[in-house]
Formats: sequence, structure tokens, C-alpha cells
Amino acid sequence: MRGSRPHADNMVLRHWVCNAVHVVVAAILLVTAYAPAASAGSGEPVRIVVLGDSLVAGFNIPTNEAFPAQLERALKAKGHNVEVINAGVSGDTTAGGLERLQWAIPDKTDAVILELGANDALRGLDPKRAKANLEAIIKTVQGAGTEVLLAGMAAPRNLGAPYVEAFDGMYPALAKQYGLLLYPFFLDGIVMNPSYNLGDGLHPNPKGVAVIVERIMPKVEELIAKVAAKRSANPKG
Repeated sequence: MRGSRPHADNMVLRHWVCNAVHVVVAAILLVTAYAPAASAGSGEPVRIVVLGDSLVAGFNIPTNEAFPAQLERALKAKGHNVEVINAGVSGDTTAGGLERLQWAIPDKTDAVILELGANDALRGLDPKRAKANLEAIIKTVQGAGTEVLLAGMAAPRNLGAPYVEAFDGMYPALAKQYGLLLYPFFLDGIVMNPSYNLGDGLHPNPKGVAVIVERIMPKVEELIAKVAAKRSANPKG
């Protein structure tokens, strides 16, 4: 009987260790299950380029308050491993975006947020030409294996119903044709609201940019998930 006590202690110790191992394994599995999709299978950040005009370039606001910078901070705050690059140029039309496409999007870009067309509409340019330009951009970007989130725009209503229908309709049409993620209206939630725009009534102030980031976030996270899925399917790519 004198030897039974150490044996019992050993049994208790083994039982405790076994339970502790189970707890640790369960914790690891839980953390893995809820880890951000952007980090799955790769330590490389998801590189997102925002190709657009003054609405993303940060017209008359600090660069660190422009859409790409605010979006990157918001994504990182949610645990996503990302790099968001500002490829916005004030005054750019769809034609201008197409012309600079080759140098505006660096190598190893995983995804593009395409925000162009506002200046085409403000100048009353032909929606058919704008659509053709966007289509050429999309085909080039997709041809490089890069995911696309298309951000739509709305034409001024004083241009007439036929123009508005043709312009507004090109974004969902392109998204459907090329299987793109679509955010229907980039200025949703801030348009015509003085609290969220600069004095010109056209460009978002930092508060307005924050609203855009908050509203577009679910679509951007879908974009990141598509990149993560592609990386998982092609881990050496």
C-alpha cells in the first residue's frame, strides 16, 4: 500500500497533462478557424491598388486621410494583412486610367479597386466610350490574374434619361459580364451631404472618406477572400 500513493499521483498528473494538451489544441484550432482570410497560407500582404480619380486620390485633403490610406488602416484594424496603394489621379477619366494602366499597377498586385467614370459624366463624354475603356482595363487586369472590385458611379441627372441610363447601367453590366465584385455607387451615403464633403460639394472630406470606407468594407473583404482562395489553390504562385 505504501507504493500506491506515487502511482495515484502519477495518474493524476497524466490526466492533468492530457487535459491541458486538449485545451491547447482546441485553442489553436479556434484561432486558426477565425484567422483573417488574408493571412491564410501566406505571410505576404494582400496588395490592393486603388485605380481612380480625385475621389480616391485625396483631393484637397491630407494623403493619409485619402481613401486608400483610410481603407488600409481599417483593414489592418480588423486583422487583415494588406497593403493598399493609391493610384488615383485627380481629373482622370476612364481614358486616362487606361492610358496609364501599365505603370499604375505594380507587379505582384493581388487586387484592383477600379473607381473611374465620374469625370466622364461631368464632361458629358460618351458612355459607350467610357464603358469600352473600363472594359479594356478590366480585361487587362484580369489577364494578369488580378482580382477586381468595380466601384460604380452615377451620372448627373440633368444630362437626360438616355445618358443616365447608359452611364449608370454600364457598371452592373460589366460586373455581370466579367464576374466582378460590384460596389454600385462609390459615393453612397455622402453625396449631397455638406457634413461629408468639401466646399465644392463634389469631393469627400476625411469624414466622408471614413463613411465610404465603412460602407465598402464588406465588398473589400470579399475581394480579399477571393485572393486568399486563389493563393490556397496555387500556394506556389
